[in-house]
Amino acid sequence: MGGDFAPRCTVEGAVSALKEIGAGNRIVLLGPEDLIKAELRRHDVSSDRFDIVNCSDCIHMEEKPLKALAEKPNSGIAAGFRLLSQGELDAFVSAGNSGAVLAGSVTNLKCIPGVLRPCTCTVVPQEEEGAYSLLLDIGTTPDAKPETMVQFAIIGSLYSRYVLGCASPRVALMNVGTEDGKGNLQCQSVFPLLKACSHINFVGNMEPRQLFKNHAEVFVTDGFVGNIILKEIETFYRLLQKRGISDPLFDRLNYEIYGGSPILGVNAPVILGHGISSPLAVKNMLLQAERMCRQGLIEALRRLFASYSQEAGDA
Repeated sequence: MGGDFAPRCTVEGAVSALKEIGAGNRIVLLGPEDLIKAELRRHDVSSDRFDIVNCSDCIHMEEKPLKALAEKPNSGIAAGFRLLSQGELDAFVSAGNSGAVLAGSVTNLKCIPGVLRPCTCTVVPQEEEGAYSLLLDIGTTPDAKPETMVQFAIIGSLYSRYVLGCASPRVALMNVGTEDGKGNLQCQSVFPLLKACSHINFVGNMEPRQLFKNHAEVFVTDGFVGNIILKEIETFYRLLQKRGISDPLFDRLNYEIYGGSPILGVNAPVILGHGISSPLAVKNMLLQAERMCRQGLIEALRRLFASYSQEAGDA
């Protein structure tokens, strides 16, 4: 029931993902069973193609996340995290209440040992055809400490390798200038920490104008700046669409083709979708979650942060 157009878009997206999700994988739909089955009949798809978990409650967008999770244990979001934490699901995807999804990720799944704060990221197309960069954090931690931003860089670098297929991702710090020593106190504090981090390929400061160019595969910032950049990109794309302007690069700004934003740093794959997620976005969220499972991203993060924590302890 997550999203502004649920359950219609949610079920339609799940149906369209069936052909690509891979043999042996099952999509689990959590929500009112009668509504789910009615939508499946509308698409002439047997309910046997899915696992259905009947959830009579729904957490609405305007509800307080922690209060709603506690008071509505039979909602799709609460049940999803309960099943995920028990190992009955491998990944969880939702376009519902973003605060509840984030709260469920932290309270039910917990952060990977050594991870200070989870983060969210988005994929940004580069001018070079088929190339992408990763921007994080995009809103989870608005006032990130320097040590936390170093971890964002490590997490983003690993995501770029395992999910986006970049063998040696270059990591840049989003800043107002490229010279060493540029920026506010936060950027000046985190720069030397990134430079000294052996787990990333740090290439220095980058300006926002370089986000779409082939200068780096991972751009690190705090959640405040990252969220502003993300919303400007989304607004720019909508303006182009409204004016009927189409271009190969600009068309790749469409969030639907990427699915949603993974919540990284917790103990299972979680994808948070836009509230206005279309069937295409829902389909790609599911495929994105399957890719994270198949590539073993969470296990790789656990191994890396065990090593990172050991190094920090030795220091």
